[in-house]
Amino acid sequence: MTATAPPFGPPPSAPRRPLAAAGLLVALLGAVLGLLLAVAAPASAHAALTGSDPQDGAVVATAPTQVTLTFSEQVALGADSIRVLDPSGKRADTKAAPRDLHSGSTVKYGVALRGGLGDGTYTVAWQAVSADSHPVSGAFTFSIGAPSETTVALPDSEAGGGLVGTLYDIARYAAYAGFIVLAGGAAFVLACWQRGAGARPLQRLVVRGWMTLTAATIAMLLLRSSYTGSGKLGDVLDLDGLKAVLDTKPGAALVSRLLLLGASALFVAVLFGAYAKREDPREKRDLTFGLAIGGAVIAAGIAGTWALAEHASTGIQPGIAMPVDVLHLLAVAAWLGGLVALLTALYRTPDLTSAAVRRFSTIAFVSVVVLVATGVYQSWRQVGTWSALTGTGYGQLLLVKVGLVAVLVGIASMSRRWTGKLAEGSDAPAVVTPDADEEPEAAPETAEDPARAAQLARQRAAVATAEKKRIRDADPGRSGLRRSVLAEVGVAVALLAVTTVLTSTEPGRTQEEAAGSSSAAAGSVDSGPVNLALPFDTGGANGKGTVRMDIDPGRTGANVIHLWLEDPAKKPMDVPEVKIAFTLESKDIGPLPVVPVRLTEGHWTATGLQIPIAGDWKVAVTVRTSDIDQTTVDKNVKIG
Repeated sequence: MTATAPPFGPPPSAPRRPLAAAGLLVALLGAVLGLLLAVAAPASAHAALTGSDPQDGAVVATAPTQVTLTFSEQVALGADSIRVLDPSGKRADTKAAPRDLHSGSTVKYGVALRGGLGDGTYTVAWQAVSADSHPVSGAFTFSIGAPSETTVALPDSEAGGGLVGTLYDIARYAAYAGFIVLAGGAAFVLACWQRGAGARPLQRLVVRGWMTLTAATIAMLLLRSSYTGSGKLGDVLDLDGLKAVLDTKPGAALVSRLLLLGASALFVAVLFGAYAKREDPREKRDLTFGLAIGGAVIAAGIAGTWALAEHASTGIQPGIAMPVDVLHLLAVAAWLGGLVALLTALYRTPDLTSAAVRRFSTIAFVSVVVLVATGVYQSWRQVGTWSALTGTGYGQLLLVKVGLVAVLVGIASMSRRWTGKLAEGSDAPAVVTPDADEEPEAAPETAEDPARAAQLARQRAAVATAEKKRIRDADPGRSGLRRSVLAEVGVAVALLAVTTVLTSTEPGRTQEEAAGSSSAAAGSVDSGPVNLALPFDTGGANGKGTVRMDIDPGRTGANVIHLWLEDPAKKPMDVPEVKIAFTLESKDIGPLPVVPVRLTEGHWTATGLQIPIAGDWKVAVTVRTSDIDQTTVDKNVKIG
């Protein structure tokens, strides 16, 4: 038997030492990654506790009326998220839901304490969910009068750990892998090798990517309540917990992903059904365009479900970060998912053409450019400083990721050299033909013995397939490309693992800001006068403006108030009447009325305000702009 030139004509003999070194490098990277993951501490969530009142370890002379916690970013708290326990382990708080005590950009929550608390050491245990969907928890102690023995043991594990945390992390990794294979495999077929739509190995690869992503998304949805709450596996099927998850941003993102996966199932069915069977060039070209547009929209939508609920949705510049994150994930899928599809085609299909490899090489190059550009922006946004890059766990993991990307690009350059050599071969598929000196087989007696004819046809097909495989495996060009692509995929798996760990690690910028805020809080002193800005709208003509108020010295005892009213153009605004009231709700004090007097246009003042005790006071300002138009605006501030 002889054969025409295979899809990859035999190129000049290429040195194999670089490929062997690449394989060894992949093995070493795998070992380093395993060690890294084995010794890594539990993943930190992305909101940090930056302060508390009382502070951790503080000894106060009298029992406080409440405990407040300050966070580095917005968090979600449940009804039982903050618990205060006395030395015997009983609840010292009123068991009421935490109160929102935000002031400007400060994220603060508090819980009221029971009256008549005795001396001793009290434990504050808290758990919340940060704005980027990851749970955070902690505990600290303070003492009234003097420290004492306590029966309360501080928890030694963070939220999101244990078996449920492990399962959730596995599902998160599987979701990324499934999306990369689904989107990258489909893109490889449409953009690089359209005949591959009829290849069973590629069909199975893309369908398995869809199944993996779907199963992982459902698992994350079911585990979510327990992951951010009790941590118990038995709560996975709790319908109340599932309902609560659906009302959150991460829950909405997961449900949206499932809906988009339904649309992607239709896309996959058309791609490997009607599209694979289409023969007319014009019809196939039109269908290719339609599938490319539809597939791109679906892929961007699925990628957007990560951007909506994780890193990109919080921190600085979220309006820029979310589309950049979508582009980054699409570039990863096009490159790494396409690599997996190429590797599958190289090993499992005999008729992959060098033109398809060249097209993928171009797509991979563009993907790497997009990946680097978006990655630089993401790194700046999440790290911010050189010290955070080298001095935080997130920054160190990011350096590992950058190193893996550099190795991956290096191996990819070897693959591009193989591709350039393969381009010298023929793009025609291998066709097995009889030898010239070989006698043709006798025609089967199809009319007399159709079963025998069918058996002979199957035998000839098996022989032809085996011959194609022999020619394919004997081709040194194809063999060299297979090894280099296999090395790329090996490094890509390690890169994906590091990326998944990064998504559940507190960004370096947040770590440094939280550390700075904690240090400032630890050494803080009285901040002096209290300054407020309260926008108002009485609803009438010229009823919009802003109240600016200074309370001096902002401590217990006598205080002086200066109040300025400004219109939207920042000009002084005159009104018929202004009233102020102070209320300390935790002690049922107030409202304490204050009637300021007008000094000049837009400027009012009051003296002799007596603040009896320190605390979080609600300041309510009533502004009347006409006989019938008035409004009251308020804000909680710490005085004393």
